[in-house]
Amino acid sequence: MRRLARPQPLMLILPVMALIVLVAVGQHLRLFERTWFNVQALWQPMNARSIGLDQYQVAIEAQVIDGLDADVSALTFDPVRKSLFTVTNKNAELIELSLEGKVLRRVALVGFGDPEAVEFISADTYVVTDEHQQRLIKIHLEKDATFLDAADAEQMTLGVHTNGNKGFEGLAYDSVGKRLFVAKERDPMLIYEVQGFPHYNPEKSYAVHVVNNPRRDAGLFVRDLSSLQYDERSGHLLALSDESRLILELDVDGRPLSTLSLSKGRQGLQRAVPQAEGIAMDDDGTMYLVSEPNLFYVFKKPPQP
Repeated sequence: MRRLARPQPLMLILPVMALIVLVAVGQHLRLFERTWFNVQALWQPMNARSIGLDQYQVAIEAQVIDGLDADVSALTFDPVRKSLFTVTNKNAELIELSLEGKVLRRVALVGFGDPEAVEFISADTYVVTDEHQQRLIKIHLEKDATFLDAADAEQMTLGVHTNGNKGFEGLAYDSVGKRLFVAKERDPMLIYEVQGFPHYNPEKSYAVHVVNNPRRDAGLFVRDLSSLQYDERSGHLLALSDESRLILELDVDGRPLSTLSLSKGRQGLQRAVPQAEGIAMDDDGTMYLVSEPNLFYVFKKPPQP
């Protein structure tokens, strides 16, 4: 009687190693959490206050911003001017765009270091971030201004988790609660809530309060944070991830409610968005997006019956 051959050790080791690699890759890409969210979305009813990002469809796709060769970073909607603002970080500029993605105005930024985000605060007032120095810079944009000097502006430095080019990538502002949300890109990926900056009431003492929730942010199933948008109507926060090609809607407790995919074939996209850097939403709920180096997108939600 012939004895059965013993399994070779290598044949046992290779499947185990492959499984370990697959688990590691899945964890790195946050695939398990994302899959679980998608499964839950199939049987759970949509939150009544949810924006419903998954219902949005692309209306303008990958339109080149004419006359702009530099890398755009971040985006904000100005409800007073009814226009958009973005910044470039190589040749630092503040750029005003029409809602159709046309350049309306260019303002040089002097002494701003590496501007990565801009956020509308109130009429003619914005906050710009300097990623490397982790500065928040309040600017006032005069009608005829051709340049803005950081030396003349109100500034605040957070100086938390300083690690090179992984600093502040996104801003969002809650005008009712006077809260400025600041997104740290990664390593670790965090969303700070800043109260007291910019200083809006000269009659009160200047006091800044900064809080964050690492446990909540660790549960976000994206690999990085590129931009933020606060929706005043729902009180929800939108978080854009370039590496995950995803926009998340977060409720007041930081729980994901809906997603918008930036991958090919989703939301009507003919091609994946290459490097999404900024999102903004106007008063009607239309969403705008810019992608490096100079691409412009518009997403709209179909009318509800």
